[in-house]
Amino acid sequence: MQVDAERLRADIEATGEFGRVPTDEGWGRTVRCGTEANREAREYLVERLRDAGLTVAVDAVGNVAGRWDPDSADPDAAPVAVGSHLDSVPEGGIFDGPLGVYAALETVRAMQDAGVEAERPVVVVSFTEEEGGRFGDGLLGSSVAAGERSVADAIALADDDGTTLGDALDDIDFRGEGRLDASEWDAWYELHIEQDTRLESAGVPVGVVTTITGITHCHVEILGEANHAGATPMDQRTDALAAASEFVLDVEATATEVVAEDSETAVGTVGSATVSPNATNVVPGRVELGVDVRDVTREAMETIVESARASLSVLAADRGVETSFERPFDLDPTAMSDRLRSAAHDAGDRAGVETIDLHSGAAHDTMHVASVTDACLLFAPSEDGISHNPREWTDWADCATATRVLAGAVADAAGGRPAGGT
Repeated sequence: MQVDAERLRADIEATGEFGRVPTDEGWGRTVRCGTEANREAREYLVERLRDAGLTVAVDAVGNVAGRWDPDSADPDAAPVAVGSHLDSVPEGGIFDGPLGVYAALETVRAMQDAGVEAERPVVVVSFTEEEGGRFGDGLLGSSVAAGERSVADAIALADDDGTTLGDALDDIDFRGEGRLDASEWDAWYELHIEQDTRLESAGVPVGVVTTITGITHCHVEILGEANHAGATPMDQRTDALAAASEFVLDVEATATEVVAEDSETAVGTVGSATVSPNATNVVPGRVELGVDVRDVTREAMETIVESARASLSVLAADRGVETSFERPFDLDPTAMSDRLRSAAHDAGDRAGVETIDLHSGAAHDTMHVASVTDACLLFAPSEDGISHNPREWTDWADCATATRVLAGAVADAAGGRPAGGT
């Protein structure tokens, strides 16, 4: 099968116009769930799906699914699903998400153009709120599709202004009915940009993911005593920010040690901080920190988290601060399907495209889908590893090459054969 590289590029570029933001370099887009830009992106997708002869449905949390039922397929057979997401982070790039959605559609169009006779239907999916930029922590639509979150809980989620997901979807006319059920699929594939430099460094155009990293988010609060910066002697201070600084360095040191001794893929990050009262002439009285811990092994994650807890205990004893620790978000590492990974490598071989195994350090909707059916994640190279940034870039030739491998793998999973073949 051959994909139409120009058709794929046209769809991604058209989607990049929705929510386009001016930047000094690169092509930025801001497409938050339930916004006007999100409506435009969704409507464009629905038009393209229908143009390709797919039947479109939207579920109660806004997940969009276009179903292709070729004459050769058993309509009662479990379908093969493929897709990604259309929302973005603020001033994100044009490839993160849309490449996977339109590579999925191009997969179907390539199968149609080649006259592939599939035994199973193929469903093209765009999940709601993957990035978590407005409602929840991310991977929202796929969590509902996997049955890990109820429709009622999802649509009740509210943004910072108090608008619920349900109301936001109503505002853009994309609140449908029912629930997209990923457990009904025979297989799921997602193509995404790598957001790292491993493929680029290796000179390989397609990565086949072995495991998606587990993720833990922790919330830490450190309470000291706010006081006058000039009138409070250094030996009489309970400085929450100074204590927090030690904590940040402790997390970094532990993660570095884990990488050296146990798991080279482990990472630990203190990525957010709120300081109160946040005034130059006041000793900080309170600091809130957000901690992100990831790895492909649960043991390494737990080592970093428990070390963070221990660091807080030491700070409380040594510096007289009060601390609290919460762990509101926790996802296990997720292994990909051996069956589908093998099919992806085979598809690369048939297409004359080199593929390599690698892990994913970022979360993707595939994590949730993998809990209820066989799932596989593919990567296309990211220039300089940059993502969530207007300078995010994947060469158009690499987009097409990765889509060729995806198309071959999906056709294989769908039991596809050449027209008139056996």
